[in-house]
Amino acid sequence: MELPASNRMEKVINCFKKRPDAVARLICFPWAGGGSIHYARWGNVLSSSVEVFAVKLPGRESRAKEPFFQSMQQIVDEVIGVLLPMLKEKPFALFGHRYDENKAFNCHFLHTFSLFSILIHAASFISVLCLHFSSFGAFTSFAVADALKKLHNLEPVHIFLSGASAPYSETRITAPKRSELSDDDFLKWLISIGGTPPELLANPEVLKLFLPALKADLHVVENYRCNKPDHPFLSCPVTCFDGKDDIPHDLQAWKDITSGDFTVRMLDGSHFYLKESGNEKIILDYVTKHLETSEMDYL
Repeated sequence: MELPASNRMEKVINCFKKRPDAVARLICFPWAGGGSIHYARWGNVLSSSVEVFAVKLPGRESRAKEPFFQSMQQIVDEVIGVLLPMLKEKPFALFGHRYDENKAFNCHFLHTFSLFSILIHAASFISVLCLHFSSFGAFTSFAVADALKKLHNLEPVHIFLSGASAPYSETRITAPKRSELSDDDFLKWLISIGGTPPELLANPEVLKLFLPALKADLHVVENYRCNKPDHPFLSCPVTCFDGKDDIPHDLQAWKDITSGDFTVRMLDGSHFYLKESGNEKIILDYVTKHLETSEMDYL
């Protein structure tokens, strides 16, 4: 039995601050293995002109008992199925990248408790994994934008991407697949690439709590295929953010998706650049500035 529209919305979208009079909506997609809470909190930070919708996927948070999605198409179908009426109402933008979850756990007093300390390190570790897993959020943003344009002739007023090569770039296509490894082999691979906190190595049970969502999202990313566009299918601006000291990403390949403005913003730091003082504020200020002027371009 299908849920009423309001229930489906609550199931799939986390919105901390409802703003019916907002000029535009910002749709945020989670990083690999991640949830919606961090992005939903942006609704409390951004100006009243922007309403933030953070996407909740199966297998985590309030949807923990639901099976993980196995394909990008499932994500696209669900998100568009729920949001389409609202996407027709007013300008919207898409935001997707990998993110450092450690900020969500950055409470100093928790370090006095061993299990909490382990979880804090685990959260930091997950953000390292997202670097190796490519950008789940960026790919879902791209796939949703592609489907909206092809099926409904709708496009965002802006796409914001971070820390990811384009899905059709050679850098991404040649990356080895890891999602089908057994848990033991998967953990061995994680250890081999470095960055695993010793607390987690001593507590594999804790680490294994994080593996299902990580492997499920990695499976989606690794099996997502799309061809390089023969010509730009969007006309909206696209902005790519990245850390100056991060490993190189093929950001310029994203230029192929739009005939509109294309901008690359390099921020201080590596793959944890959003932990650097002021970087998140720079991004949020940038997003706000562009969305507040989006209604004129949308009309």
